[in-house]
Amino acid sequence: MIGPATDGVAGFAPSGPFETGPLRFLPQPIRETSSWWRSILFGWAAAFFPSLLLSALTAALLPNVARPSFNAGGPLLLFLLAVFSPLVETLIMAGILELLRRFLSPTAAVIVSAIGWAIAHSSAALAWGLVIWWPFLIFSTLYLAWRPCGKARAVGIVFATHACQNVPVALALLQQ
Repeated sequence: MIGPATDGVAGFAPSGPFETGPLRFLPQPIRETSSWWRSILFGWAAAFFPSLLLSALTAALLPNVARPSFNAGGPLLLFLLAVFSPLVETLIMAGILELLRRFLSPTAAVIVSAIGWAIAHSSAALAWGLVIWWPFLIFSTLYLAWRPCGKARAVGIVFATHACQNVPVALALLQQ
């Protein structure tokens, strides 16, 4: 019988590859698979609020560092930041993590993924890379935690978390 603690995922206990090691400090709903909505909610909070702090620190300590700029506005900007980018980046991230897991532990794969996304975003704007590593550490952890439940479920949870991360940013940019 599928119980309420599993949100319909039979056979998956609230444990995973991050119960020990350096990522065990992350909130349990990010590291385990007992509730998809809690994973999204905690994943968003754990990605969004620290990234605000990192952004403020980057702006204060490096005021002249290039920041990201977008050549779109209105509904197109909202679509690109809240739907298109999270979907494409999540699919790319999933593929990279699947490859990394062939050679690395889950923790090492998460760290390499986060560093890779920081480098990729830094190529557009250095400040972006200094901030974006943290959300991608969370997204990568979520993906690998949920991967045993199926690739589609893992991608869906990370996509939803990533979209939630980007919506407030897109809305703030629309106000500028």
